[in-house]
Amino acid sequence: MCSPNGGAPVHSDGVRWRTLAAVTLAVLALTAGIGALAASVPAPDPSAAANDTAPPSGTVPYASAHAAGYTGENVSVGIVDVTGFDADDPRIARQVEAARSFGGGTEGAGHGTAAASVVARAAPDANLSLATFDTPEGYRQAMAWLVRRDVDVILSPVSFYGTPDDGTAGVSEAAARATEAGVTVVAPAGNLAAGHWEGAYRDVENGTLRFAGGYRNELVGDAPRATLWLSWDDPDERYTVELYRETTEGSRLVAVSQPYPGDGTPNARIVARVGDGSYFAVVRGPRNATNTTLELTSPTHELGYARPQGSVVAPATAPGVFAVGAYNRSMGIVAPYSSRGPTADGRPGVDAVARARWPTPDGSFVGSSAAAAYAAGSAALVLDADPGRSPAAVKRALTETAADTAAPGRDPAAGHGRIRPWRAVRYAANATG
Repeated sequence: MCSPNGGAPVHSDGVRWRTLAAVTLAVLALTAGIGALAASVPAPDPSAAANDTAPPSGTVPYASAHAAGYTGENVSVGIVDVTGFDADDPRIARQVEAARSFGGGTEGAGHGTAAASVVARAAPDANLSLATFDTPEGYRQAMAWLVRRDVDVILSPVSFYGTPDDGTAGVSEAAARATEAGVTVVAPAGNLAAGHWEGAYRDVENGTLRFAGGYRNELVGDAPRATLWLSWDDPDERYTVELYRETTEGSRLVAVSQPYPGDGTPNARIVARVGDGSYFAVVRGPRNATNTTLELTSPTHELGYARPQGSVVAPATAPGVFAVGAYNRSMGIVAPYSSRGPTADGRPGVDAVARARWPTPDGSFVGSSAAAAYAAGSAALVLDADPGRSPAAVKRALTETAADTAAPGRDPAAGHGRIRPWRAVRYAANATG
């Protein structure tokens, strides 16, 4: 999975499409030799996903805005994704204005097309510019191309693991530059709440880290491939994560993480095939405690000792980017898998949450990518109502009109609350008037 051009790994951040667990594309990406790309994220809680049903036939979340004449006319939306796009798909074909590849485009193009179709449904008269990439450098080039095209909104439904979560990653900086150029950038917060642990290398015995209840951090899930990332904040130190399988004869070592030097960040990773049975991770480092902050993440499995806090991933960690979490409508809660803030530099991390399940012709599009697409479509309608709005003003229209999902006020899981497109459009239109 090492990127031919260097840089951190990138993942599509929608959880499911075509009724397959998203991890399927991770296998496709590996077998296709797409470098550091893996189009996978942890599948959401199955019961929660099943309950988050599509609206009744004929019900459209944007119907009020469309009826009032707000359809995204004269608004341009750029979408950047690793899986590519089917520009001839009838859901988006009429609106596609330009498409360009900066590398990548894994088999199927399902994730990118699904994300674009949600935007097209929200803003049926908006123009779409589609960019495909497969490395961090390709991502930066794609973002720059969309800025040069003078798009109004960029949807970036991807996640980069093993990178700093304080906004200093190169991909986060590329997203921040786009917002500085006047583009509203929307990105998923991520689906890592149950697959993330962060803590200090403090409780140590003979070079082995002890989690809250022991040295083993169990992997939960049935994905055929396990991916683990370990990152830390001191480049002069070295840490590793080891993957074990529990057998009737005892624990068997499956894989040891290898450094990933391509992105200039101290980190290491494991990508290994796994089968039936119990697996767990062990973190090792210097013999004695260092108090260095470590972050262990798995985009394919839940972790037995997980800490959802601080699990927002780049580029959603970039300052100015609109970070969107996943909301389960039928249960009325933030989806259990949706990443939480704050960021490492103390920002809240999540701006808002949105509907995270959309029907597709052959399945469902589920996850924070789907939620981000919903938010990007809503942003296009806001700009239709008030074309002169800056990215900060677009964000303000979406957050000021959001509905609290728990206690009043902003929180690390839901941000300002659930996005309500029609209220945001009226807010913007009234400001214009």
